[in-house]
Amino acid sequence: MNWQVSSALVTGGASFIGSHLVDALVGRNARVRVVDDLSSGCLDAIQGHVDAGRVEFTQGDLRDAGVADRAVAGMDVVFHLAADHGGRGYLESHQAGCATNLVLDGVVFRACRDAGVGKVVFASSGCVYPNHLQTDPGECRYLSEHMVGPPYDADNMYGWAKLMGEMTLRAYHAEDGLKAACCRYFTAYGPRGHESHAIIAMIARAFVKQDPFIVWGTGEQIRNWTHVTDIVEGTILAAEKIDDGSAVNLGTMERTRVIDAARAVLQITGHDARIEVRPGMPTGPLNRVADNALARRLIGWEPRVTFLAGLRETIDWYFASKDRQAVESSLAGRLAER
Repeated sequence: MNWQVSSALVTGGASFIGSHLVDALVGRNARVRVVDDLSSGCLDAIQGHVDAGRVEFTQGDLRDAGVADRAVAGMDVVFHLAADHGGRGYLESHQAGCATNLVLDGVVFRACRDAGVGKVVFASSGCVYPNHLQTDPGECRYLSEHMVGPPYDADNMYGWAKLMGEMTLRAYHAEDGLKAACCRYFTAYGPRGHESHAIIAMIARAFVKQDPFIVWGTGEQIRNWTHVTDIVEGTILAAEKIDDGSAVNLGTMERTRVIDAARAVLQITGHDARIEVRPGMPTGPLNRVADNALARRLIGWEPRVTFLAGLRETIDWYFASKDRQAVESSLAGRLAER
């Protein structure tokens, strides 16, 4: 795919991952359009591109009549990242909000089909994987794409909506020939991240010198935090190399306990505090790590940023860009926001 002669829409393009994707597409000289309702995104993240005339921005809700039709018109590729989403605290307490993604995805996909869009790339999630496969942190298990199937057992309404989005896209490909790809994101982190997600929350706690230092859950939960630049690179490769709606995992295979991530944050920031675990708080699955073999084979993708290197970069960004008093006054609420 020659991005220099391609037009690309990024829905949710002012969001954390979306804004990094916009950066990468602008860097490839694509013609970029962004639609975002700014309910969780921040226009400042892409303002420089808008001011330079490199990005066309529209504020709007894609569920409203006509917004999606206008947004996808004339686009070669649509990267659909817009969603009602958040960290674990949000996903488990806003089931109705996450259910609106069923409508959102259906509206966008139908608009793409009707407009003759060249390809749709859907931001799916590791939340589509069956809960019952992710209960034992002592098991060295990696989730591979074929494990998503009957009996379906997705993670909360957010996971079910992502699963239905994947199935809808594959149906449009089979019935109408719409080219598509699905990218299952695993625990993205990095600059511009939000405190509702675990790594940014940990960094924020160190930033305000919280003591005791709170960790949700027992700390034994296993994750594979994946740097946002790796997520974006995989998303673009999927756009270039997948047509049939297949889903690929975009996640590292580094197995990191939450408690070890917390200790790393404390060590890197130099914050000497006692860690206090909170088993009663939302924790999600106990053992979620991607198998990325299919992504390596289909699109030639593999993560480049190790967790510790990415963590240091993210800490540097947070400490350089945030105001301590502002973070301290808003942190408790932001942990469960979008």
